[in-house]
Amino acid sequence: MTPILFVYAKGGPPLEYAVPRMAAHAEVHVLALAPLPRITESVWLPGCASVTTAPPGEGVELVDLICSHARRVGAEAVLTLSEYAVVAVAHASLRLGLRGAGERVAGARDKRLMRRIWRDAGVPVPGFAEVHAPQDITAAFETLRPPLLLKAAWSAGSTAHLTVWNEQQAEEAWKTGRSVMEASSAQGYAELHAADEGVNDFLLEEIVTGEASDWFDGDGWGDYVSVEGIVADGRYHPLCITGRMPTIAPFTERASLAPVALPIDLQRRIEEVSRAAVDALGLDTCATHTEIKLGAEGAMWLIETAARFGGVMTTRQVETVFGLDMIGILVCQLLGREVAYPERMLTEGAWGGAGAGAAGSLVVFAVDPEGRPWTELPAWDFEGVDWPSLVAPGSRVELVREHSLAPGSPVPPYEEAGGANSMAALCFVTAESGPELLADCGRILAALPNALAAPRVAPHTPGPTEPSAPTGPSAPTEPSALSVDRSTLGSTA
Repeated sequence: MTPILFVYAKGGPPLEYAVPRMAAHAEVHVLALAPLPRITESVWLPGCASVTTAPPGEGVELVDLICSHARRVGAEAVLTLSEYAVVAVAHASLRLGLRGAGERVAGARDKRLMRRIWRDAGVPVPGFAEVHAPQDITAAFETLRPPLLLKAAWSAGSTAHLTVWNEQQAEEAWKTGRSVMEASSAQGYAELHAADEGVNDFLLEEIVTGEASDWFDGDGWGDYVSVEGIVADGRYHPLCITGRMPTIAPFTERASLAPVALPIDLQRRIEEVSRAAVDALGLDTCATHTEIKLGAEGAMWLIETAARFGGVMTTRQVETVFGLDMIGILVCQLLGREVAYPERMLTEGAWGGAGAGAAGSLVVFAVDPEGRPWTELPAWDFEGVDWPSLVAPGSRVELVREHSLAPGSPVPPYEEAGGANSMAALCFVTAESGPELLADCGRILAALPNALAAPRVAPHTPGPTEPSAPTGPSAPTEPSALSVDRSTLGSTA
């Protein structure tokens, strides 16, 4: 098979899901810039032709490392699924003469440059100001309407996002934000190509008001969505929309859901706004994840576009619901193979007869559905929770071990500035319909504090003459995933 180089860094979909999909189309050589997830090694390692670990370095040094390793394995494509390695991989691909995000990749990474590009292209964005020094904060409050959101320009997962109402708060938030970014960098959650910029670069922007009720059929949805897509040799292919539950203050994501309960005509409007945003960035060949805020009376604002797939289990959600293996598609596109894309963005599941139902990524934070902190912080214990009592018949809950604390670890308190750094676990939830999925996630969020604190009950084992519980339908899970089904109490897969 054709060799490719996969550059691994923190973030992105778990390797137990991603590597088998790459390996179905190419010979996968891994260059790991961060510690690999050994807990799921039995699943992803067999799909790798070689695995090399190396300290990442930064800038030209990092690009040199990627290029030398790509040449050594004869790679005909280089890709990453991590936000933090996107820029370095794009520069390496350019130097190697391979397909990649292209020379304008920084516009899909640096939130300041991104907003300048969109503003100049007439794409709707909130008012913003760049922050390089204290006087920039003063100027921002002279031109923008508070409250304002302080953002780290190179962050991901809502890290170092803080709401401020005046200059003094903004100055303190800026100090806090830099401290958070330094801590994130020490853990490997920071820009690898430009480490200093990743820690120190910020912006202030106006907080636009979303209005989910003007868009969605039913309650419980957040006021923004993401359009998942791929740019192929400069042509953008929007593939589908994923929705959200309401965020935790200030704007930390807690659940990504598919499909969305949006009328088709509204999905088409979102599709065209995402097309304008991605086209303005001038990307070449890469994945895209475009977030859009939904306001009253049809108003929309661009939040950001990333030159990679959505995090958590977005790629698996799309495959489960829409039948699209986006990772496999991207590998084939980077290798110059012919790829068949949907003529238009998919608005319902099951393209080409594959996919069905609903699927979501649910992040566990120590806050209740209204965003209030838990009164106690129990130990994390996925298997100790009575999941079947929390979900609808036919729904399933799986633990994504690569993105979850070890059993027995204390659930960390939620910190607004830390964003996704405060997560305790990630669960993949499937249901027979979108409304059931939304309801399942709501019940789980409300019940978890007590469910984790409850005494663990050992599962009942049938005696030799006692009939066993009926076996429910099998689920499309990875071999290492822990799963439960309401029809098969205590079952694992």
